Amino acid sequence: MHFSIPETESRGAEGGAAYVAYNIHVNGVLHCRVRYSQLLGLHEQLRKEYGANVVPAFPPKKLFTLTPAEVEQRREQLEKYMQAVRQDPVLGGSETFNSFLRKAQQAVASKLDLPEDLVGYFSLFLAREAKDGAFSFVRKLQEFELPYVSVTSLRNPEYKIILRKSYWDSAYDDDVMEQRVGLNLLYAQTVSDIERGWILVTKEQHRQLKSLQEKVSKKEFIRLAQTLKYYGYLKFEPCITDFPEKGCQVVVSAGNNELNFQVRLPSDQIKEGSFKVTRMRCWRVTSSVPTSSGPLGSSPGKAEVKLELAFEYLMSKDRLQWVTITSPQAIMLSICLQSMVDELMVKKSGGSIRKLFRRRANGALRRSDSQQAVKSPPLLDSPDGSREPVLKLSSKLTSVSLRGISHAGSAGELGANDFHGNYAFEGIGDEDL
Repeated sequence: MHFSIPETESRGAEGGAAYVAYNIHVNGVLHCRVRYSQLLGLHEQLRKEYGANVVPAFPPKKLFTLTPAEVEQRREQLEKYMQAVRQDPVLGGSETFNSFLRKAQQAVASKLDLPEDLVGYFSLFLAREAKDGAFSFVRKLQEFELPYVSVTSLRNPEYKIILRKSYWDSAYDDDVMEQRVGLNLLYAQTVSDIERGWILVTKEQHRQLKSLQEKVSKKEFIRLAQTLKYYGYLKFEPCITDFPEKGCQVVVSAGNNELNFQVRLPSDQIKEGSFKVTRMRCWRVTSSVPTSSGPLGSSPGKAEVKLELAFEYLMSKDRLQWVTITSPQAIMLSICLQSMVDELMVKKSGGSIRKLFRRRANGALRRSDSQQAVKSPPLLDSPDGSREPVLKLSSKLTSVSLRGISHAGSAGELGANDFHGNYAFEGIGDEDL
């Protein structure tokens, strides 16, 4: 995680006095604007807890108004300070540092009166709702991210912040429904997903749901919704895949520890199937810029970066195959896969969502060697060797190691022509993770 302060802003306080705001970026994205006094407060707290010899030097106070040159000097010093704190294994992983960055997320929870026990069950997402009603999730906000800054910096009214559950196993709904605020949030999300068509409902089921709504039976409404197809799934914008044939249009949905594909073949035939996360050996996100086809010496236009998510999948007992999705939402898809793996590992080890949230807040999840579930992949490159070199987006993408591949009774070999019906690739279950 890289911290930078590439810019400052002159802003006015409530009393009219101007002050300098320092824009903190994390991994190249604007996350929050802070004043010098706020960072000074963080510094003093770290000194109090860890001692002056551990904490890096902080830019000193000035008696008079800073000149532009002094503002720039302080910006550089604060940037180096934040980088030094983050890189220190003790300071960067401390609750003091992380809570300073998480204040915005906690503020949202407090505004909704969300109990502390349920904070880890929900997350903020940046979403885009176009004028034609199309709705898509852009990315999940970091725990420390300032929602207002994130959405206003885009300068587009189509973007908004959505609070949504951040777990995949519907069994955790019971924990959420024990609390009034959690029940209301889960109910509102379920109604919204049904209205958008993300959850499939028959006429009879729709009649039953409507009756429960009229009775204000929220728990019963959710219980019925849990039995419906695609409950709890995130639906992504139409994109392109190379499975079962290259260049196929596909609508991908993430949920129930799988990626569901609704594919339109070149023949216009619609087929559906699912890829379980427990059968993915690894995945990677790559980007490439198409080569300009203009005349030699002409000035190239601004090329659009193409993002791809590729995962290696156990198609049958002895056959692994790469499947590629070309989508602007490739990173969001990768985040969904990672959170599914994290949740499965915590559940397998007897942990809880609350523990998972606390461990995420303190950095990366750590797993024992005996679990053998997560490892760092090699340098990312394209499955297609004829492609232009691609840019490595992250050094921390993880992969799931397959076990039990040689088990008797594994799924038979599946070819492109076998991609049909619902959940065509169930195969190995969670017990093989």
